[in-house]
Amino acid sequence: MPAVAAALLALLPLGYLVVRAGDKGAGFAFDYLRRDSTSELVLRSLGLTVTVTVACVVLGVGLAVVTTRIVLPGRALWMTLAALPLAIPSYVSAYAWISALPSLAGFGGAALVLTACTYPYVYLPAAAALSRTDPALEEVARSLGRTPWQTFRTVTLRQIRPAVASGALLVALYVLSDFGAVSLMRFDAFTQVIYTSYRASFDRTPAAVLSLVLVVITIAITLGEVRSRGRAQQWRAGAGAARRPVPQALSRGRTLATLGGCVAVALVSLGVPLASLGYWIVRGASLDLDWSRLAGAGATTMVASGAGALGCVVLAVPVGVLAARYRSTGVRMIEQATFAGHALPGIVVALALIFFGTRYARPFYLEMPMVIAAYVVLFLPAAVGAVRASVALSSPRVEEVARSLGRSPYGVLRTVTLPLAAPGVAAGAALVMLTCMKELPATLLLHPTGSETLAIRLWSLTRVGSYADAAPYAAALVLLAALPTFWLSHASRQRHHTEELSP
Repeated sequence: MPAVAAALLALLPLGYLVVRAGDKGAGFAFDYLRRDSTSELVLRSLGLTVTVTVACVVLGVGLAVVTTRIVLPGRALWMTLAALPLAIPSYVSAYAWISALPSLAGFGGAALVLTACTYPYVYLPAAAALSRTDPALEEVARSLGRTPWQTFRTVTLRQIRPAVASGALLVALYVLSDFGAVSLMRFDAFTQVIYTSYRASFDRTPAAVLSLVLVVITIAITLGEVRSRGRAQQWRAGAGAARRPVPQALSRGRTLATLGGCVAVALVSLGVPLASLGYWIVRGASLDLDWSRLAGAGATTMVASGAGALGCVVLAVPVGVLAARYRSTGVRMIEQATFAGHALPGIVVALALIFFGTRYARPFYLEMPMVIAAYVVLFLPAAVGAVRASVALSSPRVEEVARSLGRSPYGVLRTVTLPLAAPGVAAGAALVMLTCMKELPATLLLHPTGSETLAIRLWSLTRVGSYADAAPYAAALVLLAALPTFWLSHASRQRHHTEELSP
């Protein structure tokens, strides 16, 4: 029942869209969908999504291999730097690039910025999975004549495929729902066109029709991720203890080439945005900064994002446990329903909650609970993926033993399942908190009167060209977002170090 409640909350914006899209009848919706402009919009958005997702998989898996399987100077530093781009909002990165290279606007600029900001969604789960895989299967493949590349492609990749697929799904959904980067890069993707339609007219029907198309694409991508997961077990069933992979040393030339690649990724994803922020901070150093307003925006950001992360985890636990332990059609439908709101633009989710709040939840209208509800709808998939992956890595036989000793199902969940999955659940909570800090459209429409987050203040100043005034808020947002990012990287690094020392 809690899992069904989470699915119904995630489906709330979809119900709003169905009501809005049907205002003028099915004929209007079909006619609108048959327009050439709609087909072009779908192709542009899918092209951007596929390009960014493939690039993120290549970068994320490559960096995961480099930081977990290769002896690399300063490996702990590179593990941290590889995760830090998550702390930089896409609209901050887009502004940094467009201010440095105005000609970058368009598809290429949007793809570059979104890849630089989202590849850690693949890197973090891939690195965690690589650090836990037993090298015995790879050694057997090598002994049978497979080359290192063949072994990696046919054995290692298959072992980490669920983790990579989960990260790739988050990347694809992020690209479909991103508004800041595509708008600054002047690329007409779904979110940009929907936002323009909402702002340009009181008629919400065309935007609702386009949003429903976005939901259909999201469902198709989610089904593809579920199918790619396969039915192979992810927990060890054989006798004996699993060994941990031992990092391999490379030749001097290959080590230098690997370091060069890491430096290039760090410069693109971190160097340019941070250099741009530094430039505007120095340029606006003579301006008077309202420190109390900055501190208030920072505190509101932390409270709202922390509450959003807690709400997501509470609702994700029942969904994630069901998805990891049961394969029924009903469970798959519940899991897929939680992804419905993630690909919707924040403005659509916000308008759906406004529609619901003004009619059925008036006391919560334009109050913090409404903001938290928007965060849950938008970012629940990140928490569900973390819970599902963590639970799937532990053997269900441990739970069966607990049941045979008299523990109730709830007792097994509380004392066995969740403690074993706790590190992954905590990582999911940190990831959701990080994403909530950077959310802009939903926060902008739903925040309580008189309060503002760092993202709201940053956007308000940037849209009027006050880049020097906006720089301190952008820097504060990046610093706060770096806290959960650093924790994610540190936890991954500590787990990897502990597993290396384990017998």
